[in-house]
Amino acid sequence: MSGPNTSSDHSAPTFNEVFDGVADVQGWMTRAQAGRLWDAACRLEAGDSIVEIGSFHGRSAIVLASAAPKGVVMTTIDPHAGNDRGPQEIGGYVDEAEADHQQFRANLRRAGVDDRITHLREFSHDAHSGVNGEITLLYIDGAHRFGPARDDIVSWGRRVSTGGTLLVHDSFSSIGVTLALLVTTMVNGRFLYVGRSGSLAEFRRVDLSAGQRVANLVGHLAQLPWFVRNVVVKVLISAKLGKLARLLGSDGKTWPY
Repeated sequence: MSGPNTSSDHSAPTFNEVFDGVADVQGWMTRAQAGRLWDAACRLEAGDSIVEIGSFHGRSAIVLASAAPKGVVMTTIDPHAGNDRGPQEIGGYVDEAEADHQQFRANLRRAGVDDRITHLREFSHDAHSGVNGEITLLYIDGAHRFGPARDDIVSWGRRVSTGGTLLVHDSFSSIGVTLALLVTTMVNGRFLYVGRSGSLAEFRRVDLSAGQRVANLVGHLAQLPWFVRNVVVKVLISAKLGKLARLLGSDGKTWPY
């Protein structure tokens, strides 16, 4: 396990350099999504903290750690247990679990950010004791089923500091994650919907006024047509009807994210 970076010689690579550097790191993150993560991390200051839930091979972790200013504490949480590895990979990948973990660590070392990150190889619901204090930037890309997704948003979201950022991947794309958002961020009055890059949605931790609650509701509902499109694309791909999925802007092979 590594500790947060305290080195005074941490370089400051550009976004293009970092994104090009993770081109061969397996994961589900577009350039626009990486840019949103990068911008969110760049806004932080020394003493702030980042928590990432769901790291897989480290693609997003490298972007966040590379963008964060010196003195920002970053923790990644992923059990690397062979479950929830990606689209249609919920379980049954025990043999790949240790390989995933070793690849994750190797990718962090290669990117030069291993010493900036504390990694907790635990399930998110067991990892709270490993993270101290409030969280300034919380990125959730964990289990996509409704129950675990809701638990992550609720239990970890309550630890986000006022003015902090919550980012949730596969929003308005995964059925489970979308339902979790509709019963949490859309109605709880604590997170203001800011926007999204593909399925990466961004929220700001504020105590919403009545007007902001209305705007928040409208902001969520406005994403539902895109959500329906994504569900249809997934059904068509699963049914091996990729040609029809291409009519909706899909490549006919890749689940939307």
